[in-house]
Amino acid sequence: MKRITQASANHPAPDETVLRLDYESGVDGISDWALLRPGGAARRTCAVVLHGHGSHGDQLYTRRDVRESWLRFYAGHGVTILTPNLRDNAWMSPAAAADLHALIGWVRENHGIDRFIFQSGSMGATGNVIYATLHPEDVSACAALGFVSDLASYHAWCRGRNQGVIKEICDAIEAGYGGTPAAQPELYARHSPALNADCFAAPLFLAHGADDALMPVDQARRLAAALETRKKDFVYREVPGNHDAPCFFPEALEWVAARIKEA
Repeated sequence: MKRITQASANHPAPDETVLRLDYESGVDGISDWALLRPGGAARRTCAVVLHGHGSHGDQLYTRRDVRESWLRFYAGHGVTILTPNLRDNAWMSPAAAADLHALIGWVRENHGIDRFIFQSGSMGATGNVIYATLHPEDVSACAALGFVSDLASYHAWCRGRNQGVIKEICDAIEAGYGGTPAAQPELYARHSPALNADCFAAPLFLAHGADDALMPVDQARRLAAALETRKKDFVYREVPGNHDAPCFFPEALEWVAARIKEA
């Protein structure tokens, strides 16, 4: 990163100690930000929560159901919480991955973090599994709740429907990756967890809604099948319901709690 500053954040949690990190990307110099909530008893463990498509780095604080579930859970366990904005809807593009790697390095050095546990849903969960294959050294555990495991095939699925938020997602993927999968096949392949299952190092918890109409459950099944013969420390669950169902699946938080206690 070219520059990073840290200051108290008046929004979105004025009654808590939440810091805003403003920085310039070392990739292209764009300005972006993240929120950091210092922890308590387990402050050397940092939860990394990536937001969903159409949201921003404050989603953990501004979306009521997520705030009352995830934020309360992490605050209760005393961990530090990092919520990056990460170029808005970047779908863990190369630039987003580079920014996150630099941000994690800064937080590790300046806040004494030993472990980073990723838990996110939707686009954020997709970012989790992509990042965990690109930078396994940064990921101590990863929970992905409703995700895409191969952007190229998902892009084709989206373009086949090409309406509403599905079209917006497809457009955002192309913008982040500099073109379609046909134009950038090697790049999409590098960012495909399904094609890079051997790169996972951390324990994984994967969950997906069986009736997900936004991200087909086949995306999760494909990664689970690839991991079955490669990795022992992963869990896969299909949850009754649609896209948001796995985000509030009790076993997911139980699994994360167990990983926190391993510190």
